[in-house]
Amino acid sequence: MTTPSFLRDHASLYARDPRGAALAWFGQARFGLFLHYGLYSLLGGRWPTMKVTNKGSEWIQWTAPIPRREYAQLQQRFTAEHFDADTICRLALAAGMRYINLTTRHHDGFCLWDTDTTDFSSMHAPARRDLVRELAEACRRHGLGCFLYISHGREWWHPDGPDTGLDQYGFNASKPDCPEDADWFHRGDAVQLDRYLDLIETQILELCRYPDIAGIWLDGIGGFKSLPDGVRRSRCQALYDRIHAASPHILVSYKQGLTMSEDFFAPERNVTEPIAGKPYEICTTLQPHSWGCKQADDGQHHDADWVMQQLSLAAAIPANLLLNSGPEGDGRIPDEDVRTLEEVGRRLRCDD
Repeated sequence: MTTPSFLRDHASLYARDPRGAALAWFGQARFGLFLHYGLYSLLGGRWPTMKVTNKGSEWIQWTAPIPRREYAQLQQRFTAEHFDADTICRLALAAGMRYINLTTRHHDGFCLWDTDTTDFSSMHAPARRDLVRELAEACRRHGLGCFLYISHGREWWHPDGPDTGLDQYGFNASKPDCPEDADWFHRGDAVQLDRYLDLIETQILELCRYPDIAGIWLDGIGGFKSLPDGVRRSRCQALYDRIHAASPHILVSYKQGLTMSEDFFAPERNVTEPIAGKPYEICTTLQPHSWGCKQADDGQHHDADWVMQQLSLAAAIPANLLLNSGPEGDGRIPDEDVRTLEEVGRRLRCDD
């Protein structure tokens, strides 16, 4: 059994216990790069009918809201011209990071890999590229762990995603509130949730086949926490078992924990209380709030001083820090984030 490159320092343990080796590595990893990249990146947080909300630009299909067919037209503009996996890996290494996490499919349903489940993907866009494979293979070459984010509990493409009903502001946060899509999205008792979960589970198992994947990182926990009997209806424990059977070293996370059997917990932003007995990861973003590219925030991204502070806060928990950058529509990481990450790496090397 060949040891994944990111686990080479744990090769002897991997031979006996692949998952134990992955957990030991994760507990020492400390620092990772999060990338929110997809169709929403092309818009940079701008749409004529945008509502004023506190959601990031990656939520623009829901926030604006944008009719499903109109949003789908963005696929014809998706070239990923400057998405370069080796450049991304070199930047992560320069920053002192040990792993990278890519949004393979956000709530909008657009897939960044060669999936058999839909044509709504980067393979059927002008890019004609499997960005997940490119990143997975680059991470293997560079000895980095590759985590793959996928939306599980929020769904704006498939008609049968979880329906959590209206929130306190009168919006259904699980589905865009578009009159044009009223007959597309199923609601209430009409939702065939298992039909949706069959699709997502197939997609996740496709992702598990990529080389040396370190973990599957699920998002959208509110979609199931808001449903009656949501943990059971999510089918997550059976999904976790299938992931571990497909590749025993792959770690699984679902934000702050849905079943509480996840391999590690990954809450957002300023969390200071760890959950006992589990590895911990805090995710936050270099932009003031948004995870996806937001042009209105240009020049206002956090600097190296702020990142060093976040690393110290995470280490005190103790937890890893998963630090996000929102690539621009063409796939390049913003220059100000590149400068910040390079400076963070310089400081970390000096500290060592």
